[in-house]
Amino acid sequence: MSTHRIADIGFARLDLDRAARTGAPEVVYAAGKTPAETVACLAALLDGGAPLAFATRVDDATAAAVRERWAGARADEAARVVYVGDLPEPVGEVLVVAAGTSDGPVAAEVAATLAALGIGSRRVDDVGVAGVHRVLEVAGELAAADAVVVVAGMDGALPGVVAGLTDRLVVAVPTSVGYGAAFEGLAPLLTMLTACAPGVVVVNIDNGFGAAVAAAKVVRTLHR
Repeated sequence: MSTHRIADIGFARLDLDRAARTGAPEVVYAAGKTPAETVACLAALLDGGAPLAFATRVDDATAAAVRERWAGARADEAARVVYVGDLPEPVGEVLVVAAGTSDGPVAAEVAATLAALGIGSRRVDDVGVAGVHRVLEVAGELAAADAVVVVAGMDGALPGVVAGLTDRLVVAVPTSVGYGAAFEGLAPLLTMLTACAPGVVVVNIDNGFGAAVAAAKVVRTLHR
């Protein structure tokens, strides 16, 4: 069977066999698309044999359009995602750690993406370094997970602290949360890239989706 099928719908060319090649399917990035375009992309993925079609960065109008097209569609408003189809049975566990409640939307995107990829997850929220005892209290949970995704804005110091407490892979996600000198996520990004603790893997600002895909590949390998 070919692993290079494309669904050409005029304004988009959807990769129908990405999951077979890479372990992660084509996912629709809804930002910049009209509701109708997002619906068309999801429909093409389903018509191409995908058991689940998934879109990220979905606004209210797009979520409504998807629900109108598919009565069984599910939306996660906090994560700004929609699912059409059945979520796979989860394997493994990724611990999703958020420094503050303002980082919640990005942490929610991580968890929602992991669910779509068939990876189990658990959230630990509001354990930033302003009260470092809070993350120390969950050190046992860090050790029990297959991988850890740490989401933080402001100074972005939390991933380095977490990486010093566990032997698990730590994927760091800088967020655009913070006052002016945080430069909409640039300051935490640089902190994470220059973390004292070795082995921290860093994705782009607010990229919960990318962090989830990276963690999922590790977990899938562990449970293969």
